[in-house]
Amino acid sequence: MEPERSRLISLRLQRTQLETRVHELAHKGVVYFSDHALDRMDLRGISDVQAVRVLASGELRGEPEPGNRPGEWKVKMVARMKGMREIGVVSIIVRNSKIFVKTVEWEDMR
Repeated sequence: MEPERSRLISLRLQRTQLETRVHELAHKGVVYFSDHALDRMDLRGISDVQAVRVLASGELRGEPEPGNRPGEWKVKMVARMKGMREIGVVSIIVRNSKIFVKTVEWEDMR
């Protein structure tokens, strides 16, 4: 029983660390947008400033997934903008040094 419990604590810690790292990188301004993300933001009326605010202050939603390359993590950050709906920003943390935004969406548009 003890090894499984320590594994759960480790996963929780990793999740907290990833959320904190996304906040830090967003505050540093090392955020890059894919063409797809820019197209979706334009289509949905979500600005780059709003997307970066979600990254800087939002909460990690769902489970982080390893990216396609070593040192990458795929995460979804979500936050409610003042007077607005919730915005979700799906991103890849690249080598713990920058954020690559894959897409941006309204959370209630499913």
